[in-house]
Amino acid sequence: MEAMEELSELAESMRQAASLLADDDPSDDAAPRRPTTFLNAVALGNVGAGKSAVLNSLIGHPVLPTGENGATRAPIVVDLQREPGLSSKSIVLQIDSKSQQVSASALRHSLQDRLSRGASGGSGRGRVDEIYLKLRTSTAPSLKLIDLPGIDQRAVDDSMINEYAGHNDAILLIVIPAMQAADVASSRALRLAKDIDADGTRTVGVISKVDQANGDAKTIACVQALLSNKGPKNLPDIEWVALIGQSVAIASAQSVGSENSLETAWRAEAESLKNILTGSPQNKLGRIALVDTIAKQIRKRMKVRVPNLLSGLQGKSQMVQDELARLGESMVQSAEGTRAVALELCREFEDKFLAHITSGEGSGWKIVASFEGKFPDRIKQLPLDRHFDLNNVKRIVLEADGYQPYLISPEKGLRSLIKIVLEMAKEPSRLCVEEVHRVLLDIVNASANATPGLGRYPPFKREVVAIASNALETFKNDAKKMVVALVDMERAFVPPQHFIRLVQRRMERQRREDELRNRSSKKTQEAEQPTSKRASSPQTDAEQGGGSLKSMKDKSGQQDKDTKEGSNLQVAGPAGEITAGYLLKKSAKTNGWSKRWFVLNEKSGKLGYTKKQEERHFRGVITLEECNLEEVEEEEPSKSSKDSKKANGSEKISSLVFKITNRVAYKTVLKAHSAVVLKAESMADKVEWVNKIKAVIQSKGGSFKGPSTEGSSMRQSNSDGALDTMARRPADPEEELRWMSQEVRGYVEAVLNSLAANVPKAIVLCQVEKAKEDMLNQLYSSISGQSNAKIEELLQEDHNAKRRREKYQKQSSLLSKLTRQLSIHDNRASVSSYSNDTTEAESPRTPTRSGEDWRSAFDSASNGPVAGSTNSQSRSKSADGRSRRYENGDVSSGANSGSRRTPNRLPPAPPKY
Repeated sequence: MEAMEELSELAESMRQAASLLADDDPSDDAAPRRPTTFLNAVALGNVGAGKSAVLNSLIGHPVLPTGENGATRAPIVVDLQREPGLSSKSIVLQIDSKSQQVSASALRHSLQDRLSRGASGGSGRGRVDEIYLKLRTSTAPSLKLIDLPGIDQRAVDDSMINEYAGHNDAILLIVIPAMQAADVASSRALRLAKDIDADGTRTVGVISKVDQANGDAKTIACVQALLSNKGPKNLPDIEWVALIGQSVAIASAQSVGSENSLETAWRAEAESLKNILTGSPQNKLGRIALVDTIAKQIRKRMKVRVPNLLSGLQGKSQMVQDELARLGESMVQSAEGTRAVALELCREFEDKFLAHITSGEGSGWKIVASFEGKFPDRIKQLPLDRHFDLNNVKRIVLEADGYQPYLISPEKGLRSLIKIVLEMAKEPSRLCVEEVHRVLLDIVNASANATPGLGRYPPFKREVVAIASNALETFKNDAKKMVVALVDMERAFVPPQHFIRLVQRRMERQRREDELRNRSSKKTQEAEQPTSKRASSPQTDAEQGGGSLKSMKDKSGQQDKDTKEGSNLQVAGPAGEITAGYLLKKSAKTNGWSKRWFVLNEKSGKLGYTKKQEERHFRGVITLEECNLEEVEEEEPSKSSKDSKKANGSEKISSLVFKITNRVAYKTVLKAHSAVVLKAESMADKVEWVNKIKAVIQSKGGSFKGPSTEGSSMRQSNSDGALDTMARRPADPEEELRWMSQEVRGYVEAVLNSLAANVPKAIVLCQVEKAKEDMLNQLYSSISGQSNAKIEELLQEDHNAKRRREKYQKQSSLLSKLTRQLSIHDNRASVSSYSNDTTEAESPRTPTRSGEDWRSAFDSASNGPVAGSTNSQSRSKSADGRSRRYENGDVSSGANSGSRRTPNRLPPAPPKY
């Protein structure tokens, strides 16, 4: 009985473990209890087999009705609970929360009446309702006994049997009368048990009414053979126990106020069985042997489940510990502990905030996206064309000068124009500050939500977010002042170097005009020399003229030849938009020429170059949409005066050099160079390069300037009549104003580009860096300055978090307890299994001699029905194979994972004589 009590406690622990794995609370009485079937014992047998008598023997009281003609007409479930403090004659019937002490006879008569009413009220094969009893007694083990009607009755079908016996761990008690032991191979109850429990690990055979077979030698031999595990070959390998079945009735009749009458009756039953079944194993006789056998089978089933439960509990324990770590420990109930918790939460928030803003974990990338996206776009979308329209420039210059117009240059108006245009840069700068402020607020909220500790204290979380938001609001105002100051700084002071450059360019242009005028005057004087000087040596002049004409023809022919030979450039692309070839690039440092491989993409308007043709990365790229193209004269090294005269004369040939400059004079074209001078290898290459580059530049609004020859100027001046008149013509004031406004626009664009680069720096300094330092310092100082009462008010934990922590703490404690209990049982089961295996190996079963009485007894019954009938084959395979998740803690997919054990059998019986 002590072993059964231990198994009952273990079954309860396994039930709690299964409830934990299903995320139920085992200690919650209001929650539905997850049932356990380890302690279920279902009696199967034919009508009159003695099932109720066997169960009465287990109960210790004649509670269930008995009779030869099928006293059990409905399933009766008796839930037993052992209470050692009760008298051996006491039976306590528990109905809901009420308990009532009853006698066995009264309870039996009540069951008989209910069964009689149910039988008379039933019709056909309709299902009958089960009868449920919950009893407390000191004589019965803690089992749930299920008494089913005889399986040969019409009311019993497969669904009823599977409902009670198909549970994964219910013990099957197959009750067979001793007089039918010879026909045990054809027992329908055994066939049902084999279908439900294929490996026989939860089936116990009970041979009842052995006293009625006393005197029948063959029957007694069959019973002894079954008890010795030497039955027919097709019989399942199960444990067998023999009972008289009337021990309870005998004890009740013999009891005269004695507390030990049941134990006396059970010992008397065992002695009687020993006398009847001489030579049978002593541990398989009587009611005590039946209880021990049932406990052995239950232990086997539990042994299969415990490892899976332990594995599941370990995983659950890890999950519970992680959840407890996330929820945190309970707050210390003291002033110092409360303040320490508050500061620790601030530190956790600081770690999350810095991780979000620096590592890209959160929305930190949106700050850079604002700097590189919307802010530069807003700067580019400023209406510069409208403000630098010539009419608007005239109006501003006129208004700036007042009643007295400017004398040399409209400096006052140009300064006013610069201030007006730069004032428009303030609004995009403020919007950029607002965008960064919104991003920082989002990071603060995301960091607070990602801090596990703040989730436990919603009031404190709101306080932290409010302090951080107020600090960010202050930083936003400071940033706005900073960016506005940057714009005002550019508006307040315009560097004089810019206007000095304007004057220098004007003087340079005037100087070039003076040089052109002087050169034209000199050529005119040479043309008006006296003809007498030329007539003094006509032949010489003729020879010189002939030589000069021949030289001109040779050079002209050479140029035509170069042009007609065709260029050496390569063309690629679907529409021939890519042109590649070699050009000589003039170095600004050495003033020498370097051969480079140039590639022109007319579609993108880019001109790039590499040192070698096979290189894949450009060393420099020129954006042609911002440039002008100009053909220039090639500068040769110093020559003799005669050569210089020829170079300045009509014998000069076309140059192979051209230059690319920026439209804005102070901007660069390539790297730090304001101009790029290139030289073609031939005239054909130059013509093709110039035509294609000119087409790209002019399509983008650029200009092309051809070569300026002195001859053409000479002819133009002669046709106009006087060169001095053209050179000294007064400049157009409107053209001068347009030229200056364009120069000022270039300056404004450069300032706006500078602001686009400097405003983000100011924002990072005033907002982002301060958020990383000053905001967190303000958070710590503000929380530290709060009173203890205020901090305790803020650290009011969320009720849901508190309940979850208490739940997980309770689960953690229960998990530790259950894991310890199940581990102890698992170790004991392993040691016990090892001992049993060693014992079986040392004393194997030895078959007895053939020709004994039990062999003849089974041979005489061989003409009976065959065990493997068609009805058994058509039955669906056992309900034991059904997967019941977490039932009895079974976390695997099947219940019977082990292979069936093959019993030791004797050779086939010899034929009958």
